[in-house]
Parts: sequence; structure tokens; C-alpha cells
Amino acid sequence: MKTRDATGFYQNNEIRKINATMKQSDFLKMVFPFKNKVFRFAKRLLASTEEAEDATQELFLKLWKNREKIVDYKNIEAFAMTMTKNYCYDRLKSKQASNLTLIHSDYKEKETSLDKKIEYRDSVNQVHRLIQKLPEQQKMIIQLRDIEQYDYDEISKILGMQPTAVRVALSRARKTIRQELTKTHNYGVS
Repeated sequence: MKTRDATGFYQNNEIRKINATMKQSDFLKMVFPFKNKVFRFAKRLLASTEEAEDATQELFLKLWKNREKIVDYKNIEAFAMTMTKNYCYDRLKSKQASNLTLIHSDYKEKETSLDKKIEYRDSVNQVHRLIQKLPEQQKMIIQLRDIEQYDYDEISKILGMQPTAVRVALSRARKTIRQELTKTHNYGVS
């Protein structure tokens, strides 16, 4: 018989038994909700869609192989994002990835006039170029906070930083982007 502790959760030994016999469908239900976030984060760090797909697949393979240890983590999604970051850095450092660069071009267009579409695309491209000029840590924080919508505590766990340091780095990154955009838009205007 399964007993629950005071919080209503199964005790660790019993969870381990459940996870040791975890079925693939149960595993997929657990990890599927954050699959796209992992992919987008990998794509932010790696140059190609194929590399990001490989990173995502590699992450889920590692999670599957270690599924009995998953219960040891309070936030599986944050753990997966950390694993993704580490895997992508390893890929970027490897000899095979000498041609990879840090890029991101994931945005959606709205149905608007052609001139507005062009203006929007130019602005988005300019913001992406400005993001690429940011220090590595600020790039990741922008991706996780502004694009993936993680909260500060989750970002701090993923990146191994204090929440206040995450806030400061995000603020500095946004300020740098804002200043550069203002400078560009005000060019030639007195």
C-alpha cells in the first residue's frame, strides 16, 4: 500500500519504485509540456535548427535514461533547461561546432501592410543583432525571461545565479538595447 507523507506526496522510496517502472507514456506526460521551451532555448544558443533538434533529443534521451532520479529534482523543467544550456555550451566548444554562432530568429509576423511588415522585420532584426552583442549571460537571461517567460527564481536556478543578480543583468541588458535603439531611431534628428 502506498502511503503519503504530511504534504500529500508519496515517500521517496515509493516514488523511486514508481519511477523505476515508469512507462514511456508517463515520462512523456511529465516532460512534453516543456519540450518546445527546451528547443527554443537550444536554438537561441546554437546556429541551426538541426543542432537545436539534436540538443533537444539528446536532453530527453538523458532524462529517459535517468528517469528514476527525476524525483530528486523539485523542478524538472528548470533542471532540463540547465542540462540544455550545458549541452549547448559543450557543442559550441567542440571542434565539430567551430562554425556555430549564437543566433536567434524566432518571431511571428502579424497580418499588416507590407511597409509595416518590413518595418517590423527590420526592428526585430535590429533587436536580435543588439541581443547578439550582449554578454553571453545577458543573452541567456533575455531569452529565458522575455521570450520563454520564466520567472526570476527559475532563471536563477537554471543559470546558477542569485535572483537579484538575474534582475540586475536583465535590467542592464534591456537598458543597453533600449539605448542602442533610441540612438538608431534618433539618428539625424535634432
